[in-house]
Amino acid sequence: MRRFTFVTVTLSSAVSFFVGAIIAGGGAGATAGGIPAAAPAQRLRPASTAATGAAAGTSVNFADVAERINPAVVNIDAASRAGHRRADEPADEPRDFDVPHQGSGSGFVIDAQGFILTNYHVIQDADRISVTFADGRTLRADVVGSDPAIDVALLHVTGVSNLPQAAIGDSDNLRVGEWVCAIGNPLGYVHSVTVGVVSFIGRKLFDASLDDYIQTDAAINFGNSGGPLINAQGQVIGINSAISSRASNIGFAVPINQAMAILPQLKARGKVSRGFIGVALTDVTPDLQRSLHLPVSRGALVQDVTASSPAERAGLRPYDIILSVDGHDVWTNEELIRDISARQPGSMARLDVLRDGRHLPTPVRLTERPPREGDNADRTTGLAGRGAVPVVVPNGPLLGLTVRDLDAGFARRLEIPDSVQGVIVTKVDPAGASFVPAMRRGFIVMDINRQPVRSTAEFERMLGAARPGQTLAFYGYDPTQAQRTFVIATVDDSR
Repeated sequence: MRRFTFVTVTLSSAVSFFVGAIIAGGGAGATAGGIPAAAPAQRLRPASTAATGAAAGTSVNFADVAERINPAVVNIDAASRAGHRRADEPADEPRDFDVPHQGSGSGFVIDAQGFILTNYHVIQDADRISVTFADGRTLRADVVGSDPAIDVALLHVTGVSNLPQAAIGDSDNLRVGEWVCAIGNPLGYVHSVTVGVVSFIGRKLFDASLDDYIQTDAAINFGNSGGPLINAQGQVIGINSAISSRASNIGFAVPINQAMAILPQLKARGKVSRGFIGVALTDVTPDLQRSLHLPVSRGALVQDVTASSPAERAGLRPYDIILSVDGHDVWTNEELIRDISARQPGSMARLDVLRDGRHLPTPVRLTERPPREGDNADRTTGLAGRGAVPVVVPNGPLLGLTVRDLDAGFARRLEIPDSVQGVIVTKVDPAGASFVPAMRRGFIVMDINRQPVRSTAEFERMLGAARPGQTLAFYGYDPTQAQRTFVIATVDDSR
């Protein structure tokens, strides 16, 4: 699946006993069940000044923070009976259906009456969920609701009261460079504390339409999934969810505001419904404005329209610019995504659409947002806010790009829609500045600066006429994403 090509979701829960032992830390400290019992929370020694809030210019020490919030952090064991096949397992993959599956992760209490937040993938397909508290108590937990789209689940334990609960912060106020700490059960080492900084905010990993991950270098490992990411004030600002498969100490957390926003739906309905239009978007950037001669400097530019979607029925087209929704200005595509996703299916959204300099009032009736790929659906549909990628390309006959005409055989093999016409990029000069992931082999160039490209001769003519410093908007079809998108290039005369 595309979802796992560049980032590994770290802590799948309903896995085989063998894999469960690895996830739990199959080395020192692992029991026959793969996970040692959670030990009572211990008083932590003061952290060094290099790893404390004091080092970041605050009076809060992470040793104090950890001591205060540790009792609210729990270990979660999720077990499935034999015969289950996880939703992310290939249907034709052979496996032993007589082996039960067990895995583990972390979570934290958000309500004194027993509500607990964790990741969906920690409890996915589980038949029995056990929660072990810092004082050693183990209780059975029920799933109240889950949202695979942002990988969040809400659990509840009964028969308890006055549980220690984690203070909830505001992830919208988080800043890059801010000190944070993670608490969880990495590799089976319960209630481990790691410290780092926020290294990026709003990272897109799996689904550009919803992803808003906090990236951190606080060490996150197998078993941390579902545990809290905490700021220097001792407040939870994220749910640790994933790590990079290509580097150590690059972890990702779901912003707590994103999780808290769906709690009412999880409690009331057990799932989350989101509004859906069915367009792929990008921001109106200065480069796009210049290359496409756009009359505005803000808004959400339509790159693609999903077939049979509300957007198609409403008549939206590529190159349309959505300027407002129900009178509220849209400055970026993410603003539009958040607005539409927060609305209920069946409701109306009145868009102000700019097309070729004319304002078109466009009412759209929203439908239910379909699940994405990895959640039993196509993640390329919906409000996919993939930004146009800026790049400077060297000046030359073909600007470092080699193309050929689009032939029927290629189009058939990759299931390219009949409406896609253009030339195929067959080579990108790796030594040139044009070598970027968005412009790669197989990309089909349809337009350049909104002028159709239907043959290699037209491609060569357009690029041959490009002047140094000129911005080019390559509009085309990316078969790896199964959608149309922009790639922005500025001609350079460096060679």
